Parts: sequence; C-alpha cells; structure tokens
Amino acid sequence: MTDSDQRLNARGIEERYVSIMERAWRATEAAGREPAAVRVVAVTKTFAAETILPVLQQGHRHFGENRVQEAMQKWPPLRVQFPGVELHLIGPLQTNKVSEAVALFDCIETLDRSKLAAAIAREVQRQGKAPKLLIQVNTGLEPQKAGVAPDEAGKFTAQCNSEFGLTISGLMCIPPLEEDPLPHFEMLAALRDRLGLTELSMGMSADFEIAIAARATIVRVGTAIFGNR
Repeated sequence: MTDSDQRLNARGIEERYVSIMERAWRATEAAGREPAAVRVVAVTKTFAAETILPVLQQGHRHFGENRVQEAMQKWPPLRVQFPGVELHLIGPLQTNKVSEAVALFDCIETLDRSKLAAAIAREVQRQGKAPKLLIQVNTGLEPQKAGVAPDEAGKFTAQCNSEFGLTISGLMCIPPLEEDPLPHFEMLAALRDRLGLTELSMGMSADFEIAIAARATIVRVGTAIFGNR
C-alpha cells in the first residue's frame, strides 16, 4: 500500500469512527440515557496496529480482541504510546491462556464455565490483578456457541462468587445471526437486573443501536469502523 493509499484508508477509518460514535450518542440520547452510560468497544481482532492508530489518535481507549496471543503481540507497544487503553477479551478463553489473559486484559467478557472460573481465580490471587468479569450467556441456546444457558446464569454467578471468590460485573451475549436480536437483548437485560449486576455487553456493528435502546452498557463494534476483515 502506498503512502497515499494509507492516508486514504486512515481517513476512511476516522470518518467511520466519528459516524459510529455520533450514532451511539444519538441512540443513547433517544433512549433517555446519559452519554457515559454506554461504552463503544472498538473490535480490532485481525487488524494490524497501523489500522488501529487512527482510532487511538482520535482519543478512543476501549478496544476488544478475540485471541490472547494476537493481543499480546499487538497491544503492549500501543499501550506505551497511548496510555489509558482498556482492553476487553471478547473471544473464547482457553484455560491454558488464563495467565496471559489476566495479565493483559482489563475485562474478560467470556466467562462461561467452572473450570475457567477456577483458573481465573488462581491467577487473580497469584498476580494480584483482577480484570472485570462478564458471564457469556447463550441466549439462543445454540449448540455451537459458547455461553451458559439463561436459566443457569444465576447459579453460575453465585458459584463464581461463593466457590471461587470472583466478582461478576455483568453479562454478555451474541444473539443468533438469523434472529431478531431485540428479544435476546431484552432477555439479557432482565437477567442482569434479576442478578443485581451492572454491565451488559451486547450489540455489534449491525445492531448496536438496538442494544443501546435495550440498555446495553457496552457495545462491540468492529466492521463498521475498520471495514471488512
């Protein structure tokens, strides 16, 4: 890519980023919520550091990655250059990557099983660092998708607290692609309220405004900012 192409690409990313932030602000206002109630997590999985720079230079500091290994290679030098980054793990976490994940991420959104909770608890104690934890809920009960069943979320939240000493901050979901996301968002919001939690991570590029109306506190937007992977 030539320097001219790189500048054009960076300008396109900046314009899309500004547009997404304006849309998120308008959706938040329309829902009668405070602007600070919703955080846009810019999803940077598979994108190189130079692609992320235009968004960092705009002052954005909330980012999401799917893979621990990729994030380890990409983010430490960026964090030196841009202090204050809050990094979310939004992809599946294997127990053999928990040590690295606890060290690197500020929020793990995909806690979904007891074995993983136990591994995180051990690393939190060992490292003295406790990332924010969200339980992933499989609202569509899709067999190929990670997450606890909605009717198991309360029991699992209690187990994380009582057995492993973990504080659960909220819930996360990825609705079935072919279904209307709103019933899934409303289900997750009601479950969050019932459990007395605070965070609600739901909504992506195609439906984040719907999620904001349904009381999401975190929306995860990648393609609409950075383009297709």
